[in-house]
Amino acid sequence: MSAGSYNFTLEQGATLDRTVTVQESGSAMDLTGYTPRMQVRETHDSTSILLTVTCSVANASGGIIRLQATATTTASIEEGIYVYDLEIESSTGVVTRLLQGNVTVTPEVTR
Repeated sequence: MSAGSYNFTLEQGATLDRTVTVQESGSAMDLTGYTPRMQVRETHDSTSILLTVTCSVANASGGIIRLQATATTTASIEEGIYVYDLEIESSTGVVTRLLQGNVTVTPEVTR
């Protein structure tokens, strides 16, 4: 399985709450025993993390991962275009990258 590419917009100061459904050979992948993780950084080479997204398996048999970040957390990220990836790690330590791409952070007006 190779990582998919998906670019998305993150609204500064807004709550992030999205789900991702992982499929394998056209069917939902069973995520029992997997741990998802996602980070946003300025560039691929950056050592500092701008955002660690809270990830959880919402429905293991349905292949659903929930991605969350609070409004307070997203408010602290400056407007710009950044990079991210979403990975899962199996109970045996095998890491698979599911998604990768750009995150465009749009500025908040109402504070």
